[in-house]
Amino acid sequence: VQLQASGGGLVQAGGSLRLSCAASGLTFTVYALGWFRQAPEKEREFVAAISRGGGNTLYADSAKGRFTISRDNAKNTAYLQMNSLKPEDTAVYYCAAVPNGNYYYRTPHINEYDYWGQGTLVTVSS
Repeated sequence: VQLQASGGGLVQAGGSLRLSCAASGLTFTVYALGWFRQAPEKEREFVAAISRGGGNTLYADSAKGRFTISRDNAKNTAYLQMNSLKPEDTAVYYCAAVPNGNYYYRTPHINEYDYWGQGTLVTVSS
């Protein structure tokens, strides 16, 4: 199983980025997906999660209203659209996947995820 995160970069405060997470080696539609982030000297934290079909999502309070998680099951890819970025959003962003029999399942709990991508760095300048 491989999860390849991409799309990070340097952006000014107020700008936007779209992260992608391309999956391979798994039956994509069996997996719920999540995005997490880790800032320097901080623990990895939940950002957003999405169910297998994409119809159910979950967001951290810090992401609500600014970030949108989505997935394209035909392309085995998940996305995180990030708008109105703030300097405090600076972090390495990771995508993660967990298989689940519940079509509507999604979770913010880091320990429930089985597979992780390598991370993509997002830097927001003030």
